[in-house]
Amino acid sequence: MNAPEPIQSENASHGLPFGEFVALMASLMAVNALGIDIMLPALGRIGSELGVSVENHQQLVIAVYIGAFGFGQLVHGPLADRFGRRPLLLGTMGIYALMSFIAAHAGSFELLLVARALQGFVAASTRVLSISIVRDCYAGRRMARVTSLCFMVFLAVPILAPTLGQLILIVAPWHWIFYLLGAFSLFVALWAWLRLPETLAPDRRRSIALASILDATRTTLRDRLSLGYALASAVVYGGLVGFLNSSQQIFAHSFHAPELFAPGFAAIAVMMAIAALLNSRIVERLGTRLVSHSALIAMILLSLVRLGVVLSGRETVLIFALFQGTTMFLFGLTGSNFSAMAMERVGHIAGTASSIQGFMQSLIGTLIGIAIGQTFSGTTLPLTLGFLIGSSAALLIVLVAERGRLFRAHNCRPTTQA
Repeated sequence: MNAPEPIQSENASHGLPFGEFVALMASLMAVNALGIDIMLPALGRIGSELGVSVENHQQLVIAVYIGAFGFGQLVHGPLADRFGRRPLLLGTMGIYALMSFIAAHAGSFELLLVARALQGFVAASTRVLSISIVRDCYAGRRMARVTSLCFMVFLAVPILAPTLGQLILIVAPWHWIFYLLGAFSLFVALWAWLRLPETLAPDRRRSIALASILDATRTTLRDRLSLGYALASAVVYGGLVGFLNSSQQIFAHSFHAPELFAPGFAAIAVMMAIAALLNSRIVERLGTRLVSHSALIAMILLSLVRLGVVLSGRETVLIFALFQGTTMFLFGLTGSNFSAMAMERVGHIAGTASSIQGFMQSLIGTLIGIAIGQTFSGTTLPLTLGFLIGSSAALLIVLVAERGRLFRAHNCRPTTQA
C-alpha cells in the first residue's frame, strides 16, 4: 500500500516559520560537522601533548568519530521511528555534551579516542533526525530544496570552524574546543525543546521489535533507488572524509603553508555553500537527476584533469585549492539530491531507512577516507585518486540503479515496492 504524500506547504507539519525550521535543521546537522571541523587545527597539538608517536595516527581523532557515527545510525533510526523525533534529539544531545566534557579531561590518547567514538555514536542521531524530520514534512524535489537550504546554512560550520578552532588555541588549550562542542549541543537541544513539535504522527510509529526492524531493513535494501543512491553517496563521501583526514597535513607538509590552512579550508567550504544555494534555486525546476548526474560526470572529468596536474608535479597550493574547491562544488550538487532520491520510496519508514543509508555512507566513506589519509606521504595523489575512483564507481552504481538511463525525471510516490 502506498503511504500518503507528505504535506508540501512551506510550514508543513512542523508549524514553524520556514526560515526557523531550516535554521534549526541546519544547526542540528552542524553539531556533527562542528565535531569534525573544529578539531582539525588542534590535531597536531593533541597528538603532541598525548604522546602520539606516528603523525598519521592523529587522524584517528577524526576517523573513529566518523566510524562510530556510521554505526550509531543503525540504532537511532529504529528508535526515532518508535519513540518519535523529539525524545531522541533531546537525549542524544545531552549525551553528546557529556562526552565532550569527558574528552576535554582525557589524560591519554586512548581515552580521548573512546570519548570521541561515543561522541560520534550519539552524534549519528543528528543525521537520522534531520533527514527524517525533513522527510516527515516534505518529499521529492521540495525535500531536495529544503535539504539544500539546510545544507547551505550548515556549511557555515566548515567555513568558520577551523578558524574558530585556531582562535581557541591562541587563547586557551585544546580542551576548550570540547567545552564549546558540549555547549553548542545543549543550545540545539534547548531550541528544539522550546520550538520543535513532534513531526512523526502517532499512526506512523513502528514497533521496535526485531521483526519490524528487519522488515524495514529489507524494504530499504530491496528498493533499487534507496540502495543505489546510498551506495553512490558513500563512495563519493569517501573522498570528502579523505580530505578531512589529510587536509591539515596537505597544507603543512605538501605545500609548506600551515598558515593557509584555515583560510584555504574556508574557501573550499564556500564552494560547497554556493553549490547548495544554487541547487536550492534550480532543483525544483530541473529535477534532482539532471542536476546530480551532470555534476557527477563533471566530477569525473575534473578528477582526470587534476590527476594529470598532480602527476606532472606542477600542483601549487593555489591550484590545489581551485581543484578541491571545484570538486566540493560538484559534491554539493550531488549530496542532498542523492539523499532525496534515496528516500523517494521509503518515506513511510524514514527513520530506519535514513539510518541504514547513513550507516552505509559512513562506514564505506570512513574506510575509504582512512585509506586515503593513511597513505598520505607528502603529495595529494592519494586524495586525487580517491575522488576519481569514488566518482567513477558512483556513476556505475547510479547507472545500475537507474537501469542505464541518466537524467530521467521520476514522479515517485512512497511505496514499499522496489
